[in-house]
Amino acid sequence: MRALSALWLFVLAGSLSGQIQFQDVTAQSGIEFTHSFGAEQLGSLLESAGAGCVWLDYNNDGKPDLYVVSGRPLEKEMHPYPLRKPPAVTPHNHLYRNDGDGKFTDVTEQAGVAGDGFGFAAIAADFDNDGNTDLLVTSYGHVTLYRNKGDGTFEDVTTKAGLEVKGWAIGAAWLDYDRDGCVDLFIGRYVKFDPKYRSFYAADNYPGPLDYAAESDLLFHNTCHGGFTDVSEKAGIANYKGRAMGVTAADFDGDGYPDIYVANDKTESFLFHNKHDGTFEEIGVDAGVAFGQNGESSSAMGPVFFDMNNTGRADLWVTDSKYNRLLQNSGKLPFTDVTQKAGISQQTAQYVSWGTGAFDFDNDGLKDLMVFHGGLIHLIPQEHSVFRNLGGGKFQDVSTSAGAFFAAKSVGRGACFADYDNDGKVDAFLVNLGGPGVLLRNTSASSGHWLTVKLVGTKSNRDAIGARVEVDAGELKQFAERVAGAGYLSQDDARLHFGLGAKPGVNRVVVTWPDGARQVVEGVKVDQILTVTEK
Repeated sequence: MRALSALWLFVLAGSLSGQIQFQDVTAQSGIEFTHSFGAEQLGSLLESAGAGCVWLDYNNDGKPDLYVVSGRPLEKEMHPYPLRKPPAVTPHNHLYRNDGDGKFTDVTEQAGVAGDGFGFAAIAADFDNDGNTDLLVTSYGHVTLYRNKGDGTFEDVTTKAGLEVKGWAIGAAWLDYDRDGCVDLFIGRYVKFDPKYRSFYAADNYPGPLDYAAESDLLFHNTCHGGFTDVSEKAGIANYKGRAMGVTAADFDGDGYPDIYVANDKTESFLFHNKHDGTFEEIGVDAGVAFGQNGESSSAMGPVFFDMNNTGRADLWVTDSKYNRLLQNSGKLPFTDVTQKAGISQQTAQYVSWGTGAFDFDNDGLKDLMVFHGGLIHLIPQEHSVFRNLGGGKFQDVSTSAGAFFAAKSVGRGACFADYDNDGKVDAFLVNLGGPGVLLRNTSASSGHWLTVKLVGTKSNRDAIGARVEVDAGELKQFAERVAGAGYLSQDDARLHFGLGAKPGVNRVVVTWPDGARQVVEGVKVDQILTVTEK
């Protein structure tokens, strides 16, 4: 069905010029990562969640490095089907240094970031504003905060920083919710998992999310002195219990303060609106972003805020176990569900969707969507999807022409996106549940001009998380916000990417820093990485 639909849309499009193309370059890259769920066969919710990844420039050389998260064997009572023989090397997380020639080197051991838990998500930010990007990993029962020492190594400062997290920590995001110049931390928690509970129908394979009690999420305020304070109750976050999966934070209403979206599994999703006084109001139902297309509590996975039609407003894209959701932001609540109108529902209903990204893969000035799929309760491999943004709220499924990888099947989970080779085209890495990861290089031949913007905060947090960038190229005007945590358990390139089509130059780049100050750069050349430092 996918092939026929894609062919029909292709005929309408009329040409293959400018098509989106990706190549699997894992083998030649030096990245040898295989995710583990720690057991002989899939047998619990804990094992099936999978993991994510993050691109970060940990050594400040201008080349995005890759950190990938894995599970591992736990105590036998945690696994219904424990491994008969322990692996020679315990599965762990991996850090791959980008060597700049399409090659990566595994530096996990020397960097000291292998981890000691059953991991899920990774997000990166310079939490202490010392000029080096730090790393946070969520795991079952705890989180780990690695402080970057600036010499190629990290130190575990979790306890020192006051990040005591109990329960099942899963999706997470950095944000400066009070705009004090230090990034705060939001951590989603999934369910109160009980490995001893084994009541389920055989077809279900194991107990599902509704078989366990819901859990509250956590918000930690950065003290600006190397530590964090749990303000979940004070901020109003602790009042709500859900079953968090992916988490993201962005200013959806343009009031200058970041809001938080939590994609919940089998529970209504949350939209925490920032009230500017250190507290949040949960408005998911009123905003039209809490439930699925038919008012059901969906299995929401990976949320992304992005500007679908270059309106200057943040729309919301959320992957799901059924139809996925594309929610248009008109500037007034509620959001409008345009998934079916956009042509996406019909193409993804057959899949379970997880990792995702919204980027201009062909540099035509409109952000496209990539979605990775995989079995929900069984290790059922599925194809993956690319949707080209045609403008006017319409998307075209171009998966069948996007490269051999998209004709293959795997059990996808988290994914992260970056222009890792700095050629102006956004690439991707996929984490497969219990299988090898995949590095996809963007090889789109007829793509347009581009501009990548790297932000350096001085008065604001150094990573400029929460800053808004507007790129004015005449009639083509775009915006993007610097976020840190999006999609499923992952985080993308810290630099903001803009496709420009045939535009030979950019009139101006306007940066609105997290504190509201505006900075303008005039007459910008295309096809470059532009660094803007806060004045």
